[in-house]
Amino acid sequence: MLLYPAIDLMSGQAVRLRQGRADAKTVYSDDPPAVAREWEARGGDWLHVVDLDAAFTGVQRNLDVVRAMAEQIGIPLQLGGGLRDTAAIQRALDAGVARVVIGTRAAESPDFVAESVARFGGDKIAVGIDARDGMVAVKGWTETTGVLALELAAKVAAAGVSAVIYTDIATDGMLQGPNLGAMREAVEHLSCGVIASGGVSSAGDLVQLDAIPGLAGAIIGRALFDGCINGHLREAMQATSRTSGD
Repeated sequence: MLLYPAIDLMSGQAVRLRQGRADAKTVYSDDPPAVAREWEARGGDWLHVVDLDAAFTGVQRNLDVVRAMAEQIGIPLQLGGGLRDTAAIQRALDAGVARVVIGTRAAESPDFVAESVARFGGDKIAVGIDARDGMVAVKGWTETTGVLALELAAKVAAAGVSAVIYTDIATDGMLQGPNLGAMREAVEHLSCGVIASGGVSSAGDLVQLDAIPGLAGAIIGRALFDGCINGHLREAMQATSRTSGD
């Protein structure tokens, strides 16, 4: 299982939103590239970045920061938020992003996902599926659709995306542990890689996710910023496994 430490960007700052609410924002750093370097040093395999301004408005305002982050780390960076047309994807890739994460647009048009895979290659395209009670939420989680999350995930997996980032909104940013059942179900149903997102609160949560057969990765956000996981991520996982007797 690959580890994806996360940085959410808003107005050039590294922030976290509780359950995706813009009115529940905590600013963690005015220097996101420095945070990116730290997350790499602590064992991140990828860096997961979300442009919250773009997610809420559709306008990419943080690409200069994203470019600086990509230039200052040696691990690949994937970017989500506001990637709703071909031009936005191209701008992100031009900024040094290794893979984009399509969210709202995927829910509106699975055909757009297939077209993006054909144009840029499946290795450059992932889809972020944010689930609220099993249904897809879009536009920075401000709207819940009538689309079943796993149904959409199956469609985009068939289109050839490299991964689905599956977020359980109820757990995101709450430090109450991931929805292991939902993640297990997603892995069992999908032909592409599944990256778990939401709720990681400890190295123990990572160990539990790592025990799900076939899970491709896990995103770690607030737990890092709040110091719930200290030191090197892999070492913290190994220490937890030894303590629990796994």
